[in-house]
Amino acid sequence: MTDAAQPGATELTAKARALASPLRWRILRLCLHEPRTNKELAEALGMNPGSMHHHVQSLVDVGFLVAEEPRTGARGAKEIPYRAPGLTWHGSEAPLVGPVLVETFLQEIQGVHPADLEVNRLGVRLTPEDHEEYERRVGELLEWLRSRDTPSGDPWSVMLAMHPDVQQPRRDAEG
Repeated sequence: MTDAAQPGATELTAKARALASPLRWRILRLCLHEPRTNKELAEALGMNPGSMHHHVQSLVDVGFLVAEEPRTGARGAKEIPYRAPGLTWHGSEAPLVGPVLVETFLQEIQGVHPADLEVNRLGVRLTPEDHEEYERRVGELLEWLRSRDTPSGDPWSVMLAMHPDVQQPRRDAEG
């Protein structure tokens, strides 16, 4: 079946394309708490403003960035600030982006002092029921963190990951 034959497939494909770039995830992060213009984003990410416009427009086209009221810049030029409405939070708007998020994370930690990284890693064996409980509890924790987001707080980035350990035999393979 082609994308055109599947309801919503074209929109889903456009969203997936928009989120297939670590740079675009970084743009979303920068615009989450304060609206930023192409120029501000380009400066923050060390890019040319013209190149930045392409990435911003890709995110605007699918609703991941929203244009705010234009403002006048330092030289009198019209500038449009963009903000991220947080549509990628639950994953339904951002399917199958795990590898891109990991690459984004790796890019985002460049230059962070190792003592400032809080990373935990654990290998466990879980039943399907325990895995479901893990997903529920982590979801609750992330929702709690999101509810604590405040303009007076310090900016933090959180990334939790869990995956089957392909280096270890699975229960069904142990015979």
